[in-house]
Amino acid sequence: MSTAAPASTRAVVEELLRRIGEGDPEHIAGLYADQVDWKLDWPDAGPGSDATPWIRHRSTRADAAAHFRQIAEHHVPGAAATAIERVLVDGHDAVVLGEIRQTARPTGRSYRARFALHLTVEEGRVTRHHVYEDSLSVARAFAAHDGARTR
Repeated sequence: MSTAAPASTRAVVEELLRRIGEGDPEHIAGLYADQVDWKLDWPDAGPGSDATPWIRHRSTRADAAAHFRQIAEHHVPGAAATAIERVLVDGHDAVVLGEIRQTARPTGRSYRARFALHLTVEEGRVTRHHVYEDSLSVARAFAAHDGARTR
């Protein structure tokens, strides 16, 4: 178990979550390092990837801002909620567990997706952002056909 800087890690993660809640992509991105190990649990160029351009691997602070801008562009404003259930911290690493609720702008379908977000904080900046989420719920909400049901 690593014991380095857990209070600092928790403070950065809590600030990141607060900024995400405010929704300003540039302000959110300010907490990321210049280079970020950013991965999302989604098949590369998989079905629906055109409908969900924010779900892709990234590597820079500018990419982080673009991610949050694209999320906003593809979802209905004011029709979102995130429930954070736990923030677990071990040294420079943190895991955020929760559920997001969004509404896809192109289809009007709402969805709920459980997630785990693995963050690493070094020198006050996020250097790792790995998301594991219920990508099937997201894909169904953005699917062009009406046959898919969301939860």
